[in-house]
Amino acid sequence: MKNQFPLSKDEQQLFRESVADVKKLPQDAVAHSQPKPKFKQIAPSRLLQEQVNASYYFSDEYQPLLEEEGPPHYVRPGCNPFELRKLRRGDYSPDLFLDLHGLTQRQAKQELGAMIAACKRENVHCACVMHGHGKHILKQQTPRWLVQHPGVLAFYQAPKEWGGNAAILLLVELAE
Repeated sequence: MKNQFPLSKDEQQLFRESVADVKKLPQDAVAHSQPKPKFKQIAPSRLLQEQVNASYYFSDEYQPLLEEEGPPHYVRPGCNPFELRKLRRGDYSPDLFLDLHGLTQRQAKQELGAMIAACKRENVHCACVMHGHGKHILKQQTPRWLVQHPGVLAFYQAPKEWGGNAAILLLVELAE
């Protein structure tokens, strides 16, 4: 690049005198350590075992007495029925989502059990399970499985914003 403002010889001499006592700094390369993860990682084998253990509660032979009329809903005995009304109105917003589209019944049971275990582990009170429409197999089975799990307090068909009649909002019991 062409120097547009050349310095005169006096200015160059003045500059050299002003920086005469300056010492060159040694280059020090600092190796930064890897940041520690914010969350403790869970071993994959432990997650898989947790998934298998959580699906232990679900049976295909058990037929709970759920109302066939209207949207699927359930409140565990001893739980406040007002919680079901709050679910229906959409007062709860889910913090965890599970999409069962394209899964077999066996895979769906394992994923459902793992999601409930994850809700307990992460202190998530409300979750959304999207079973879809399809051939109505998972749509019929999902409420039957959820009734059997001791960690489920209540569930209701999700409002339109969370999936409508292709999804279920559920409340999970958390340890105090």
